[in-house]
Amino acid sequence: MFFAAVHRVVPPVAKAMWRPKVTGLEHVPRTGAVILASNHLSFIDSTVIPVVVPRKVVFLAKSDYFEGTGIKGALVRAWFEGLGMLPVDRDNNSSALASLDKALEVLGRGEAFGIYPEGTRSQDGRLYRGRTGVAHLALSAGTPIVPVGLRGTQDLQPVGARVPRLSPVSLLSVAFGPPILPTSYTGVPPGRARRELTDRVMAAIAELSGQEVAGVYNERPADG
Repeated sequence: MFFAAVHRVVPPVAKAMWRPKVTGLEHVPRTGAVILASNHLSFIDSTVIPVVVPRKVVFLAKSDYFEGTGIKGALVRAWFEGLGMLPVDRDNNSSALASLDKALEVLGRGEAFGIYPEGTRSQDGRLYRGRTGVAHLALSAGTPIVPVGLRGTQDLQPVGARVPRLSPVSLLSVAFGPPILPTSYTGVPPGRARRELTDRVMAAIAELSGQEVAGVYNERPADG
């Protein structure tokens, strides 16, 4: 109920302020489990994608955002819950496995799950190598992956900025590509299937986002 209330208000207001160019939205199924795999340029990415997609998209967020106290803590928690985000402890040694389990639960309910295969935001604008968790989810759940290419969100809310700009940026776009089906990898050894599927997803993201490909993994900053 709370999500429905927030989604009736936030997307129209955000689209009026930011005026994003959206292409390929027809590739996102309106019902059923699907993974939206995107590049990651800014903290605001997890707001921009749900704003333009006409269905709930679940992202994982740091548990810290759900544990604040007082009025500010309650407002922050309500914002993240209203956007459909779920808390995960990123500093726990078993957080990666816990994240995958939560994601599989979301997909098992027939919902849309958003993920950044790079693992963390790009500090230099390049597209980093994808980690294979996205392929693990798709292969385990038999779920299609829709690649997403974001442009301009790093200008909407640069790394380090506490709040996003309220006015449009020169280029803000969200492009969705055709679904990539995990069934193509039936019979392929698991490790090879995860790597090849992940690389295929990242190639599609690179085409949509127009980013330079770094060719290496991105590492989360110590204070990230």
